[in-house]
Amino acid sequence: MPIIRVPKSWEIPENEVTPETAFYNRRRFLKTLVGTGLGASILPIVGCQESSSSENVELNKTLDKPKLMGVKLNPAFAQVDRPITNEKLAGQYNNFYEFGSTKSIWQAAQAIPTDTWKVEVTGLVKNPRTYDLDDLQKKFNLQERIYRFRCVEAWSMVIPWIGFPMREIIAAVEPTSQAKFVRFTSYYDPKVTYGPLLSFVKKLPWPYQEGLRIEEMANDLAFFAVGIYGHLLPDQHGAPIRAVLPWKYGFKGAKSIVKVEFLEKQPATYWNTLVPDEYDFEANVNPTKPHPRWSQATEKFVGKGPGFSWERKETLPYNGYGEYVASLYV
Repeated sequence: MPIIRVPKSWEIPENEVTPETAFYNRRRFLKTLVGTGLGASILPIVGCQESSSSENVELNKTLDKPKLMGVKLNPAFAQVDRPITNEKLAGQYNNFYEFGSTKSIWQAAQAIPTDTWKVEVTGLVKNPRTYDLDDLQKKFNLQERIYRFRCVEAWSMVIPWIGFPMREIIAAVEPTSQAKFVRFTSYYDPKVTYGPLLSFVKKLPWPYQEGLRIEEMANDLAFFAVGIYGHLLPDQHGAPIRAVLPWKYGFKGAKSIVKVEFLEKQPATYWNTLVPDEYDFEANVNPTKPHPRWSQATEKFVGKGPGFSWERKETLPYNGYGEYVASLYV
């Protein structure tokens, strides 16, 4: 009797998946000072311009990273219901607030000093570890996964990440029974990651920190990415290691991580600290829960390219991954 495979809700035939392409980010921030409190307003994307010829040459250099050989595509995460976003769009349009409030930060992000990178895994664990670049690429079971990406600003994309499940870190360090949460801390040096140049902002909550419940970190979807499109992460994507959580809004994915801490109490996080009425700790994709200033019911999908183009899509609960994660929130 033949085996009939019923495709998942997000899958399409493999021949419809666009070849190597990329992560597309565009967010424009407007900071306003109301009395003594700081408020943030994020403007929806209205379009963007293609790079000039000289910029394209420079951009291509930033994307020309060493290939990650022998990495196989995980068949459980091999397809989605839309084409992969074009790689160059991803490379020139990024959210990386440490380098400013616009999307055109890919040049500035090349200042990240990745050559001697180390990631400290500490806190309530039996086996604290420190991993260098070689460890990140060789000590874990690297695989490729094609994931949806949904920004809180109501645009979306599809990205082919390379990395390993977060639960491999959990297995290595063995959190104690007191560990209920995990905090990710991104690289910060005010001489390098100078942040937005906004003179009226008194203080931003640097370094950038994000967090999860430990059950969320142990979920099969939770992923540490060290590569993209078959090669190592370019700096503008959060090299050399970033968090990828496809059922949550994009700001949960801390970039350029230097520390992973297992904690007993829920940690403070960047956007929840800065604008708690707009960004909660959980931050799951939810079309029925609008942002205070715009609807989340639909999204603008960034397609194949090569130019910037949009296609309106319906937003799915948990970004289409409810089968994996909905049980975490019952």
